[in-house]
Amino acid sequence: MKIDFAKLQYQYQLYKAEIDEAIHKVLDNSNYIMGNEVRELEENLQNFTGAKHAITCSSGTDALLLAMLALDIQPDDEIITTPFTFIATAETIAFLKAKPVFVDIDEKTYNIDASKVEEKITQKTKAIMPVSLYGQPANMDAIQAIADKHNLKVIVDGAQSFGSTYYGITDSNLGDISCTSFFPAKPLGCFGDGGAVFTNDDILAAQIKSLRVHGQSKRYHHQYIGMGGRMDTLQCAVVDVKLKYYAKDLKRRQEVAEKYTKALEKKDLVLPFVDSRATSAWAQYSVRIQNRDEIQAQLKEQGIPTAVHYPMPLHLQECFVYLDYKNGDFPVAEKVSEEIMSLPMNPYLDDDEIFYICEKL
Repeated sequence: MKIDFAKLQYQYQLYKAEIDEAIHKVLDNSNYIMGNEVRELEENLQNFTGAKHAITCSSGTDALLLAMLALDIQPDDEIITTPFTFIATAETIAFLKAKPVFVDIDEKTYNIDASKVEEKITQKTKAIMPVSLYGQPANMDAIQAIADKHNLKVIVDGAQSFGSTYYGITDSNLGDISCTSFFPAKPLGCFGDGGAVFTNDDILAAQIKSLRVHGQSKRYHHQYIGMGGRMDTLQCAVVDVKLKYYAKDLKRRQEVAEKYTKALEKKDLVLPFVDSRATSAWAQYSVRIQNRDEIQAQLKEQGIPTAVHYPMPLHLQECFVYLDYKNGDFPVAEKVSEEIMSLPMNPYLDDDEIFYICEKL
């Protein structure tokens, strides 16, 4: 048996007629930038999430940049975040010449350890950027309380967690600004790059809408130093079709995760943990295992793809050597990075495929 990790082609075939129709409508209108489909998707994202403002943009990475630009993050400002995440989280901070300040992770959720955040706050700290890793929000009670106490902003990197909840509220409503990604392999993905920024603050929303079009207030009049951060009309059309089925896909992801957990509970693995306050979008089903490289090779021979999210924490990456971190600074992140392994995860894995994967593991 050969397993498809994300089943993107399978999903396309499910919704092919609607997706093709939506794409051809854009082609027929030839309004490729900020066409009607952009506004329609943003309205539907607002309805889905309950967030007051949904602002599409060119990628999850650019969503983080737009958030920080709107909050006027300056060179030498400090933003507290996790070292166990995709590079974009800290890369965007550094891109603005601000300083990523890392905090180790919780060993159960793999999200930032909120109990260690406050000790890293200095006079230069401007924001906290928790990541909702693998689809699950961080300990937002504690993080928001710390932010409120110290008058800090909270930017949620929800690139992997669109549709997850915290106390029943979608993650798009967490923090001052919440960001997500529509990269093709994400739970809700487009056919290229795309993302969105969510906020319930009218002033921030107006700034972000301007910043994504080079700071324009009206055509060729520029109020801010901005960027070309728009999401293409074609990509918005694709996501808008998929969004109609997304609640069903999230339910299926939850069912797949539950089947994995039941089948693997007696194996010598550390299985995913979801906080009782939260639900996960299950972007990944990631287990911890010894002898990872050997197990990955064996599974590959059996037609089972795996992935490692992530093999090296950010504080040990060459690009961040200037921050003067060293091996041993964040022992939990370092340990998890050596053991973590993601199994195939998508809404369309059937029982036979799940059984086969678990049997071979």
